[in-house]
Amino acid sequence: MTELLNDTTTDITDTQGRAYGRQPGMSDQQLMEVAAGTPMGEYLRRFWHPVAVSAEVSTTPKKVKILGEDLVLFRDGKGRVGLLYPHCMHRGTSLYYGRVEEEGIRCCYHGWLFRVNGECLDQPCEPGGGQRKEVARQPWYPTQEKYGLVFAYMGPPEKQPEMPRFAHMETLAEGEFYEVDNSGFGGYNDANAPAIVPCNWLQDFENVMDPYHVQVLHSTFSGVQFSEKFISMPKVEWSYTDTGVIYHAYRGLDNGGTLTRINSVFMPNISAVPRVDASEGQAPGLGWYVPIDEHNHTTFWVSKVTEETKGKLYRGLPMHNGKYWSELTEEERQKYPGDAEAQTGQGSQPRHSEWHLAMSDRGVSMVQRMLKNEVKKVQQGEDPIGVTFDANASAIEVKSGNYYS
Repeated sequence: MTELLNDTTTDITDTQGRAYGRQPGMSDQQLMEVAAGTPMGEYLRRFWHPVAVSAEVSTTPKKVKILGEDLVLFRDGKGRVGLLYPHCMHRGTSLYYGRVEEEGIRCCYHGWLFRVNGECLDQPCEPGGGQRKEVARQPWYPTQEKYGLVFAYMGPPEKQPEMPRFAHMETLAEGEFYEVDNSGFGGYNDANAPAIVPCNWLQDFENVMDPYHVQVLHSTFSGVQFSEKFISMPKVEWSYTDTGVIYHAYRGLDNGGTLTRINSVFMPNISAVPRVDASEGQAPGLGWYVPIDEHNHTTFWVSKVTEETKGKLYRGLPMHNGKYWSELTEEERQKYPGDAEAQTGQGSQPRHSEWHLAMSDRGVSMVQRMLKNEVKKVQQGEDPIGVTFDANASAIEVKSGNYYS
């Protein structure tokens, strides 16, 4: 019996690499922090960010949290979208309980009425409806709608840029429309997956520039989650672009041909991911990785679809035995992990000090390096890449796609 136990015991004489005395892992807070006043938070506030699906914004106020700020979103009786600081400037109750009217939102406590731009139109408890109401202003942020999403700008007014345009998304052919999704990355746009992802936004964003995990996680370790064409290990080239980072991943095919998969990210938090079923052609849409706070984020996906292709490009991708991610048991997620498990398994923030980056991580390093350089530019008073103040600026060209030769 003693001999049997010894056969299954670790080598207790080995003293190298033990966990005792290990220093706690630390996150790179320059990359993680998104609140106002932090370096990354101020950088991110130089861009327009999606905050909601347009079709889901109505006369019922909606709670929104973005970049660490709690806000209230609504659409007034004239169809205009308002994004306001939630606590009424009068006595501080939440406008989430307000009533949306033709001209704005009215506080439930004392009836102060605010336009979507924060102007106070009525103070019914005051003489004459508020003799100085014109000096009252509820804090607000500008919004605009594009690609079926509501975008907000939360930065310095004098630095408000034009909304970026992407060439492959600007025009819709006859019968095409925008399909939008906000169900979180964990379900690969599984409609029942939660919108809030319990980890920092960068864990999701930088993953786009990691082509090797497609071969390991999605093609061999957990079985074929995407396409059998991704089973072979790719040869990869990364490069910087004028707007972000791009890679070309080359895979040999059984017929002697080559699959070239091109993937792109655009500063600060946008991607154009090719179809994961390896279908040929340009990436059909865009994705945004939007920080809620330092430990949570959400994603917005937009694709150009037709009645025949809606729900088939990214949405509802089965992960195991025909089950969607939201239908998997905890045991199945442990045996057949996907991006949700691999990324949230790092914790709500990565412990960067514990990382041992290798050559295959070059894309991740390039994304982080570029972000830090852009943060520094903003700190020095410069405008970051991806920002334009020219309404006639050319649309951004997108090269992402699966191409066969």
